[in-house]
Amino acid sequence: MNILRTNILRMAPLLAALTLGTAFASVASAQQLGARKSLYDRLGGLKGITVVVDDFIERLVANEELNKNPAIDAGRKISPVPYLKFQVSQMVCEVTGGPCKYTGKAMMESHRHLNISENEWSVMANEFKKSLDRFKVPAVEQKELFDIVGTTKADIVVRK
Repeated sequence: MNILRTNILRMAPLLAALTLGTAFASVASAQQLGARKSLYDRLGGLKGITVVVDDFIERLVANEELNKNPAIDAGRKISPVPYLKFQVSQMVCEVTGGPCKYTGKAMMESHRHLNISENEWSVMANEFKKSLDRFKVPAVEQKELFDIVGTTKADIVVRK
């Protein structure tokens, strides 16, 4: 009995270390899982995305600089605001890792007739930034979104 007791006492620090190590490993695993959260989740899911997109589309529709482009103005009659909000929300949901599937046209097909200039692209980007800032989207997530949106620029802006 004394030998068993002596061995248990000798093993106590080892058991404590193993227990603490397991606890730290669990915390580290939880932190790694948090770091792997999709952009979709970090944006608040569909709820967060639709709130930002709603504000963003309202800004675009009201923007005087963009409305000077007759093709954009005419395009708004073909694609009403609620439809634009739906399509943009669906697209952002999909490209950020959410469960949505974008069902709209390809970027080139839906924008080439609008003759969007480099300046108009910049106006759009500024309006998007204002919406993101309004809802306090963190800088890291904003950068990721702008990187994603940037991949569409070549299909949207007319080269002159």
